[in-house]
Amino acid sequence: MKQMRKTSKPKLEKAHIAFRLNGEQTEVAFAPHKTLLEVLREDLRLTGTKHGCELGECGCCAVLIDGKPVLSCLALGVAAEGHEVTTVEGMTDGTELHPLQQTFAELGAAQCGYCTPGILLTAKVLLENSPRPSRDQIKDALAGNICRCTGYIKIYEAVELAAARMAGEPAEPAKETIYGWD
Repeated sequence: MKQMRKTSKPKLEKAHIAFRLNGEQTEVAFAPHKTLLEVLREDLRLTGTKHGCELGECGCCAVLIDGKPVLSCLALGVAAEGHEVTTVEGMTDGTELHPLQQTFAELGAAQCGYCTPGILLTAKVLLENSPRPSRDQIKDALAGNICRCTGYIKIYEAVELAAARMAGEPAEPAKETIYGWD
């Protein structure tokens, strides 16, 4: 009786891409089936971008690709080849927080913080395209980002405060924003 030899499975090839990540040229190799979210978190160890629903419904995995918000749970990592990708880690300027990060911290706009990276990046694009947005414009821009903790008011106020400061206006949070209503 002839013995059948076990054949080993062929080793999966890795995808190898080059792109700009948070302003720096980056190269990474990874399994080609991975999403951009998985590549960022697992292969590049940038954990600011969060796993949420993995269905493209919550917005907490949002990153910027060439300056536009993209749900990284729905994009394959190979799609980043040759593009500029910005994560929440890329919002700072050295040790200086972006004005949105600063106002979110000041106003307590982040509670558990899980949704915050996606909201910050989405709000950043809003303020780049509309420096003094109305409350309705802020609501519309952030409609794809679900926050389960804050009730959104502090988030909207933080975006408004950041917009005012970025426009060079002297702006402080309203007393009731920090201390509540009398």
